[in-house]
Amino acid sequence: MHGIHPSAVIEPGAQIGEGCTIGPFCVIGPEVVLHDRVELKSHVVVTGKTEIGSDTVIFSFAVIGEIPQDLKFKGEDVRLIIGQRNRIREHVTMNPGTEGGGGVTRVGDDGLFMAGCHIAHDAQIGNRVIVVNQSAIAGHVILEDEVIVGGLSGVHQFVRVGRGAMIGALSMVAQDVIPYGLVQASRGRLDGLNLIGLKRRGVTRSDITALRAAFQMLGDGEGTFHQRAERLGEETESEYVREIVAFVMGDSDRHFLTPGG
Repeated sequence: MHGIHPSAVIEPGAQIGEGCTIGPFCVIGPEVVLHDRVELKSHVVVTGKTEIGSDTVIFSFAVIGEIPQDLKFKGEDVRLIIGQRNRIREHVTMNPGTEGGGGVTRVGDDGLFMAGCHIAHDAQIGNRVIVVNQSAIAGHVILEDEVIVGGLSGVHQFVRVGRGAMIGALSMVAQDVIPYGLVQASRGRLDGLNLIGLKRRGVTRSDITALRAAFQMLGDGEGTFHQRAERLGEETESEYVREIVAFVMGDSDRHFLTPGG
């Protein structure tokens, strides 16, 4: 049985899974897919070609799947795909992709998107990501798994943020952030490693020591940033350091925040 409030508007064609709860005054568009046990509190709008994974909860006044905030958008066939067990709080907005960005915005599993935050077109959001109140994730951004974006922060379009990185509150991030990096200050400075996050995940002391040494080498070693990273990859035995190296050597449309930069 579906717990659908009589004031909710569900347009013909919408697919509603088993055990879904749809509260008062929600509006569900004709191309929406809600998987099992999705819960929408009151006054939620879900529209467009939007798919929402099972056990996700969306709170009041969120608008999910409305057209991209991109003046080039002309009604192309685009999608928003949201994974399982996400918590999407009040007034959150998430947009589908655009033709120029691949056509799909993706959100992984087990995320927490706090009140008023925005996920823009073509963003690729990993698993267990936290985006804190009133933060904005711009178009084409990649947030890898376990990233935390602090409140009132902005991540510039096309920026990549590596796994386990933490963006401090009130930061503007306009360059790529290495995995496990810690970014602070209003213009986004790479101040160190997200040591608290690493310890919470049970990363061994030897790996943390290797990451600290790698961070220092990336900041102070000889050659360019990419040359230092390449040399790190040849010398290290830590999988965590290798992950940073692979991230640095990957394709990007932005420069990097660098230690001490």
